[in-house]
Amino acid sequence: MHSPSLWRALRAPRYLLGGWPWRSAAYLLSGVLVGVATLVSLLLLAVTGGALAVVLIGLPLLLMFALAGIPLAALERRRLRLIDPAVLADPHREPDGPGLAAWVRVRLKERATWRELGYALLFAFVLWPLEALVVGTVLVVCGGLLATPVVMATVGGGEEVRVLKIWLAHSYPQAFAAALVGALVLPLLAYPLGVVAAGRAALTRQLLSPREAAVDSRIQELGRSRMRLVDAFEAERRRIERDLHDGAQQRLVALSMTLGLARLENPGEPLGGLLAKAHDEAGTALVEIRELIRGIHPQVLTDRGLKDAVEDVADRSTVPVDVRFELPGRLPEPVETAAYFAVSEALANVAKHSGAARAEVRGEIADGELVVEVKDDGAGGADFSGGSGLQGVADRISVLDGRLRISSPAGGPTVFRVRIPCILAHTAATAEPATPTTTPTRTRT
Repeated sequence: MHSPSLWRALRAPRYLLGGWPWRSAAYLLSGVLVGVATLVSLLLLAVTGGALAVVLIGLPLLLMFALAGIPLAALERRRLRLIDPAVLADPHREPDGPGLAAWVRVRLKERATWRELGYALLFAFVLWPLEALVVGTVLVVCGGLLATPVVMATVGGGEEVRVLKIWLAHSYPQAFAAALVGALVLPLLAYPLGVVAAGRAALTRQLLSPREAAVDSRIQELGRSRMRLVDAFEAERRRIERDLHDGAQQRLVALSMTLGLARLENPGEPLGGLLAKAHDEAGTALVEIRELIRGIHPQVLTDRGLKDAVEDVADRSTVPVDVRFELPGRLPEPVETAAYFAVSEALANVAKHSGAARAEVRGEIADGELVVEVKDDGAGGADFSGGSGLQGVADRISVLDGRLRISSPAGGPTVFRVRIPCILAHTAATAEPATPTTTPTRTRT
């Protein structure tokens, strides 16, 4: 990737009349200064840290050495704008939590950190000496020629002076001729200076912004967009649940009560029989719509949280279920919703396919993740490859960076395990109880 602005300026006829030659010189000269400082810093950190590592004092210095490329890369991205106005994006992602430890942990896991350390080493030992050679050559050649009359008047005593240590000027006309040559050479050397600066900028952009950084950025944006879609979908599910609960369900309740009163007023046939049949149908429709509401988004999950919602699912299961949850109060809503529907799908499969006599559901927070496990004593050997319900569970969990694992060897047991990242700091902020609560073993028979 080239520095487009400078490359275009080099091909323009008015290149020398603009500020690009001076900006190119400033870019290369500042690179020499930054490179010297980088070389000294890296050597001090490496030598001192290595010498003191045996007494553990040097370990922080070695850690600083490993992270030294980060501030240098940030400075290089700013310095690059001297000759390339296009912003070079920072490839680093935000830490998972607050504090220095979280920041260091994330940085050490990123490829960009080690790529920037490699750039720092290349810069310190290779790039800035080349920049110094280019800038030094221009300064020596042009400066030496332009300063010939001054040197003759001061050092040479007005008699002679050696020009660039190549030939002797024995008179002031010769000295001024050398100065004129220097004035003519200076614009010509501005072009190679600009070419070197543009190439140097292209190398910086290539090393500090590789293609995978852009791909990672797009992947992160896709993940965020998926999360926004899931949030919008869940909000729509809750709206539909409220509309059914407050609208259609209440109308069915009122209809059922009206039909019941009508049966009391008209117990005889044939109207009494028709009213009884209509009353039964209204009751069946009411049960079905309640099940539909519970399947869309159960009210118990919204009001009382994951623990009570799972107990409600276990109570309605045709297979006896032992439930044990140890949670620090309420969890983030997306985590609770995903875990609830995962357990619901798992228990539905237990009831339909396992032939189990008993199942068990466990949930806890471990290593910053919500871990939910559903286990049954069925025959095992289950085939989950074609299950659209489980695929939906896996998709929902993957949006939260969670994982779904299923083990079902022949002869059992079948174990359904879900792990979803759950930031405890957020949990604590939204939790209702101040202390962790433990649900004792609960059996549904």
